[in-house]
Amino acid sequence: MSARTDPSTTGTVAPTLPADAGWQANLKLEIALRHGRSRVVGKHQLGPLAIQRPFYPEGAPCHLYLLHPPGGVVGGDRLEVEIQVAGGAHALVTAPGAIKFYRSAGPLGVQTQRLLVAAGGVLEWFPHENIFFPGASCRLSTQVALSGDARFIGWEIQCLGRPTIGERFGDGRAEIALTLSRDDRPLLTDRLRVAGTSSLDGPAGLRGFPVCATFIATGAGADALEAARHRLSKITAFPVGATLIDDLLVVRGLAPEVEPVSRLFIRLWSDLRPGLLGLDASIPRIWAT
Repeated sequence: MSARTDPSTTGTVAPTLPADAGWQANLKLEIALRHGRSRVVGKHQLGPLAIQRPFYPEGAPCHLYLLHPPGGVVGGDRLEVEIQVAGGAHALVTAPGAIKFYRSAGPLGVQTQRLLVAAGGVLEWFPHENIFFPGASCRLSTQVALSGDARFIGWEIQCLGRPTIGERFGDGRAEIALTLSRDDRPLLTDRLRVAGTSSLDGPAGLRGFPVCATFIATGAGADALEAARHRLSKITAFPVGATLIDDLLVVRGLAPEVEPVSRLFIRLWSDLRPGLLGLDASIPRIWAT
């Protein structure tokens, strides 16, 4: 398989591989409580997806870092991640950096993420942003399935183009989905289809903003909504809002760049985690690198 070129560092386009020659990668993790700590008790790995060794900066919860050594997705790639958290276990999952969806000559690049949390389990899902390069052809799906009183806090940040260098997602197509269910009952279905600048501009699109982001937390009540809105009241540079659907807190924002919304979500998590999980925020060490 030929080597790839990262256009974020060289200014060139990553070569597109034939549909049957892309990366076929699968990572399945099972996390359960063993001897007072949440541990990876099962792992199936195929292709270039991996995890670093677990970290335990706050005792029992397990901090995991997902790794994708190629650094990006091109046409023909098929990446699948499945994380299962058993009852009583608590995992915080993040990654070293952004996932990049590169330009494609036609074939579709697909990344699917399935997050399954059993009753009594807790999953915190904090990936870095997904960057969609102009000309990308891709589908990204994140499916969260909860059972019983399982808890989930997480976010997804989508960056269309590279606004720091004035680059827009002027062509290509991206299909992005985020779904959350409890006991097979849908709680949230969020879909975004982008096809060129017509999807980015206008009141029915993204109003010209290249970054769209969603933060969700279960087990929330009126106090969590009030805390979130207090935090959001300090934001004047871009539109952002919060709503409560039963016990599901949803915060959505549009932003000119990734960094402001990423900082907001970290602060929001720090505000809410003690009330939702009974734990102070424990910042993953990799965020400081």
